[in-house]
Amino acid sequence: MRENIQDIYPLSPIQHGMLFHCLHAPEMELYHSQSVYTFSGNLNIDAFKYAWQQVATRHTILRTSFYWEELDKPLQVVHQQVEVPVDHQDWQELDPLEQQERLKSFLESDRSRRFDFSQAPLMRLTIIQIQEHTYYLVWSSNLLILDGWSYLLVLNDVIEIYEAYCQGQDAPLRNGSCFKDYIKWLKQQDLSKAEEFWRQQLNGVKEPTPLTNLYPNNLPNLEERYEDIQISLSEVITRNLDALARQHHLTMNTIVQGAWAILLSHYSGKNDVIYGCTTSGRPVDLEGSESMVGEMVNTLPVHVKIDLDEYLLSWLQQLQTQLIELREYEYYPLVDIQKCSKVLGNVPLFESFVVFENQKTGNFLQEWGSLNISEQTSYYKTNYPLNIVGYPGSELTIGINYDFRRFDAATIMNILEHLKILLEGIVTNSQVRLKELLLLTEQTPHIKILMLDKEMSLNLDFALTN
Repeated sequence: MRENIQDIYPLSPIQHGMLFHCLHAPEMELYHSQSVYTFSGNLNIDAFKYAWQQVATRHTILRTSFYWEELDKPLQVVHQQVEVPVDHQDWQELDPLEQQERLKSFLESDRSRRFDFSQAPLMRLTIIQIQEHTYYLVWSSNLLILDGWSYLLVLNDVIEIYEAYCQGQDAPLRNGSCFKDYIKWLKQQDLSKAEEFWRQQLNGVKEPTPLTNLYPNNLPNLEERYEDIQISLSEVITRNLDALARQHHLTMNTIVQGAWAILLSHYSGKNDVIYGCTTSGRPVDLEGSESMVGEMVNTLPVHVKIDLDEYLLSWLQQLQTQLIELREYEYYPLVDIQKCSKVLGNVPLFESFVVFENQKTGNFLQEWGSLNISEQTSYYKTNYPLNIVGYPGSELTIGINYDFRRFDAATIMNILEHLKILLEGIVTNSQVRLKELLLLTEQTPHIKILMLDKEMSLNLDFALTN
């Protein structure tokens, strides 16, 4: 109702793209984010519900819905008040195996429940009690309103308010974030300058780097399904890799992206590759952007040239410089970035992208106050077939979220092993040229994988180390 409307303003470019994809392919459950937390403690359910309600009051994006019918451009509407749906279920009578089966079924059912974008809030929560003091928390939302960093900000606020409530205290008063400030900032940016930058970046790009022959399944008529596989480096290798990065002023994100770029070049037989990466989208010149709750992440193309005669460290430093330059123009919409290339509009600019999670994501598992969290799993789906995720920690973990219709598990495991070999090789042979780094992968038991370039269609030996 009109009296419940607080504000109306346009969408950000990334929101506009997400809404477009969601509306045109509703059956695909795109941009549905689902996180499951396992925690223990003496949970005060009323206090927990209260905390979530207060957080929605604090942040405008959690009270936002979207309208597009009969409009030239969609708008987002901030409501004065919303009710955050928090359901409570008791599964204590089920044995552990039944609980796991029921959880699996519940999560699949929850993901199939589509959000009505015209109704706020675009999130829901379910508390599932499995023992006297043990619970699952299932938090579902749409990425239209929250990116990964925002998840952490919201959870921090929830726990802060919850702890204060349980102790009979008022939560510290803080001004909540207004996503409209980010929309205003976007309107002030120089789009022509950004367009020129991206034209230079994508000069010569005529097609996405192909992964076609890595699709042994190739089952387009199969029901869509995404799977996840992960692999971890040892603590020693992780520690040494981190030390190497600090010594040469590199980030772990750059090193992981570099490893993927090298491998992508090797698979495709091309020395000119393109993949996607995600950036925080939080501009340094926008006051309060680090504490702003909303969808600010953007997906950008990374166009990399691989010269096998270059030395590894200098090449990685060049890549890092390139990634820093991309941040200056990360506000430019991906749909417009693609127009700066020669890739046809109906063809994705890239088929794989790399995400490196922030260190704070892992640390947050120990920061639930009186509630002890023991595990977190997350699910989200994009429209890219191969998504590589780096998770920092005492053991660097690399995960791949992939389209099961195109890849099989064995192929994905091979890719992960190849990435592991390259990362271990960077630690032990950092002074070599790129071609020498690749040669290191051929010195131990072999994995066969087919090169993508049809003119170079041959089996190459890859090393598999334990």
